Amino acid sequence: MKNYWLVKSEPASYSWDDLVAEGKTSWTGVRNFTARNNLRSMHLGDEVLFYHSVTDKAVVGIAKVVRAAYPDPTAKEGDWSTVDLAPIKQPHNPVTLDQIKARRPLKNISLVRQSRLSVHALTAAEFREIVRLA
Repeated sequence: MKNYWLVKSEPASYSWDDLVAEGKTSWTGVRNFTARNNLRSMHLGDEVLFYHSVTDKAVVGIAKVVRAAYPDPTAKEGDWSTVDLAPIKQPHNPVTLDQIKARRPLKNISLVRQSRLSVHALTAAEFREIVRLA
């Protein structure tokens, strides 16, 4: 069964354009237990919304999981995980946080409720609604 996710990144640190240019990336550096557990729940083929945080505050791309969770090689200590993501496509229009907050079916997603979390689980309906807005 396919699952749906949203990952956040500051575009100055790692942007959608960086992912497209590289063709694939390991989503390393996650150091929050809830986000780590979300990474560990990702499966090969799951679809992922790529969200630019801080400056753009918008969904700017759709990616997929191309390697399920494995130990994060950047972790100096602790039990941390990463997944590999590859770009699928860039939507015609970015979907802003304000647009997401304005939609009744999206008002309670974790992106709105837990704004500091970097890896969010979405339902299929939430994922489709955001893609529809794009």
